[in-house]
Amino acid sequence: MFRTKSGHELFIIDAHIHNWNASRKNQRNDYGKQFIDCFYDYQRNLSPPEYVWDYNEFLKPDHNRLIDDVFNRGYADMAIFQPVPLTDFYREPFGSVENDMELSQRYPGRFICNSSFDPRNKEEGLKYLEEEAERFQLQGIKLYTAEWRGDSKGYKLTDYWTKKYLEKCEELGIRNIHIHKGPTITPLNKDAFDVSDVDDVASTFQNLNIIVEHVGLPRLEDFCWIATQEKNVYGGLAVAMPFVYARPRYFAQIISELLFWLDEDKIIFSSDYPIWEPGWLIEKFIDFELPEDIREETGAVLDINVKRKILGENIARLYNIDIPKQKEILKSSPTDEVRGRSIV
Repeated sequence: MFRTKSGHELFIIDAHIHNWNASRKNQRNDYGKQFIDCFYDYQRNLSPPEYVWDYNEFLKPDHNRLIDDVFNRGYADMAIFQPVPLTDFYREPFGSVENDMELSQRYPGRFICNSSFDPRNKEEGLKYLEEEAERFQLQGIKLYTAEWRGDSKGYKLTDYWTKKYLEKCEELGIRNIHIHKGPTITPLNKDAFDVSDVDDVASTFQNLNIIVEHVGLPRLEDFCWIATQEKNVYGGLAVAMPFVYARPRYFAQIISELLFWLDEDKIIFSSDYPIWEPGWLIEKFIDFELPEDIREETGAVLDINVKRKILGENIARLYNIDIPKQKEILKSSPTDEVRGRSIV
């Protein structure tokens, strides 16, 4: 919960966090090291110095620190895990719903645990998706279209098997499809993250919510033109958020374009923790104001009511979270023994 200086209470849901294992022991090859090093460079280059982690701690974040960073110091009331397997780079999955569920069970009501699928697994993967949906009561899926698999260096949302999996998601009631469509990560290929294939599947699967993570950066304009016509396409702010500190005018341009094209009901806060900690992102976002010339050009409004929607209400609607009821549920959540208070 975040309380502003003027007394506003904001229920916050961090819609994109990770519980990864990129330890040296788990790295299958040098690509695994290159991948996590690229993440670390994102943190070093776009964070305030006091929020840059020790590299070794970054490889496999401690669970206690995750709870403190996200909920105690990070203001979030809830968070959504978005796992990515990357088993061509790591011996055990880089991220998995099984590992996320272990932490979720210790903190009831705090986490939503999404899973992932790879359409290149064809029929076998469809059966596994059915099993996971039943076992974990899945509400969402994270897709990484540039993930390597043998000789394949990615897939498209418009591929035959991808559509078969999305049909299965509809059948299983998994309505929220989070898709990484944004910056590349070494050694993955930038073009495999191109946002252009979102348009077709959004039109075909209108019962699904298509959440485009990273708002298509660096293809923001392409994303905006798609999202303004496809009513089921939303923008996740992971990777865009840290520019509120590192490049505030660039952030103003990003958020104002999103507000102009999408409106405030389709923009979703995400920290991409542990690349960035939600606490400082939220503080700076709450204090952030659009420059006058950008306000005049776009007509964008970024007041406390818009920020409230972006920080929690929009994603709560997609996941059918009744915020007043959830507040009551979270009153019985575990306490932080060090601080001696509820992590609401």
